[in-house]
Amino acid sequence: MTSYLPNDLLGFWSEWVRPSAGLPIVLWSLLLASAAAAGHLVQRYMGMPKVVGYSMVGTLVGLAGFEGAIWPLQGISLFLLELGVAIVLFEAGGRLPLRWFRHNPMVLVQSIVEATLTYFAVFWALHWLGIPDPVANPIALMAIVASPAVLTRVVIDTRASGPVTERALTLATLNTFYALALGYAQAGLIEHAPASLLQKLNPVGVVLGLSFVVGAMMALSLRSALRVMSPTSENTSILLLAIIAAGAALAAHFGGAAPLAALIGGVLLKALNPKPWAWPRQLGTAASLLTMLMFVLVSVVAAQADWSLPVASVVLTVIAVRALAKVVGVAAANPGSGTSWKQAFWVGCAMSPLSSIAMLITSAFVTASPLLGAMITQIALPAILLMEVLGAVIATIAIHGARESSRPWAPEAFGTPEETQR
Repeated sequence: MTSYLPNDLLGFWSEWVRPSAGLPIVLWSLLLASAAAAGHLVQRYMGMPKVVGYSMVGTLVGLAGFEGAIWPLQGISLFLLELGVAIVLFEAGGRLPLRWFRHNPMVLVQSIVEATLTYFAVFWALHWLGIPDPVANPIALMAIVASPAVLTRVVIDTRASGPVTERALTLATLNTFYALALGYAQAGLIEHAPASLLQKLNPVGVVLGLSFVVGAMMALSLRSALRVMSPTSENTSILLLAIIAAGAALAAHFGGAAPLAALIGGVLLKALNPKPWAWPRQLGTAASLLTMLMFVLVSVVAAQADWSLPVASVVLTVIAVRALAKVVGVAAANPGSGTSWKQAFWVGCAMSPLSSIAMLITSAFVTASPLLGAMITQIALPAILLMEVLGAVIATIAIHGARESSRPWAPEAFGTPEETQR
């Protein structure tokens, strides 16, 4: 009788066990838990923003061969990255001071000069190194971006406020707008050769138009909800997240740019809703989780690039030229913009980070042209990975250099929290 007991137990167990989400979900959960712990330790003992810890964990796992994300991005991983970026850009759009440009138009000029100089500097540097123009163009467009996601996390973790912080966030939001509109439009033209200027500009108009329509729908929906719902309500937070998710999916489905639609939606909501509106506190945990997932996903994917010494010189050249172009671009249009030369220098340094938006632009080009995708990936992914980590460090140094942080460097290294507060 006992000889049949194991078979009976196995039969009972096979009927009892139910299929779950699977091992990949377990691995991603453990990965996010490790990233959260690493982010806390990096901030507590090194005085660096948490994003550095998130990226370091993702990098180590990616270099170890973790296959939880496929390049180019597609399916659920692409949507989660777009959703995380959309939430960040919706908030950034809601804080974009449009009236500021009317009183101080030199800020807008400063943004255009910086973005233009960055594009052409990186493009010409790659052309000089012998990189084909169809490959140099996507990388130059990617280089325009100064990641608002990384910069926002740096500002939160350093408790920064002041003219350098506000100027860097504003310029980062604006050059993200340029890069998304041009990047998503030109991705569709990478294997074509438009004969006229109109044929080159037409896709830009389509992407902007579709993104504007979706962004307007998002803003109007939220504006209607805010008429009857409290901005601090938990239900308002859920509604906000659901509308951003739906808008991101719609924009991507119809040929627009999901992050661009969210950015436009945030700008329009700020214009339509005259009352001061704060980011719902209840959304903080969900947004933080998506942001952490976004940084880990970017570093996991980027770490799996084909790292090689011949490409290293090209990547380092792109990083150096981009950094110099941003500082020079901000400084060139600084007269009349309301900041000192020293502040302009720190603003240019604070715009160093690259991350998720640059990866989305790169992924769009790689998906559109698998033939050129390998060459684009070889340069773009290592640059994104390095500047996600180093960019966050440089931005932190810039904020402390501008004396706009209220958090000291590595306070736990000098004593307990209670001792530091005393």
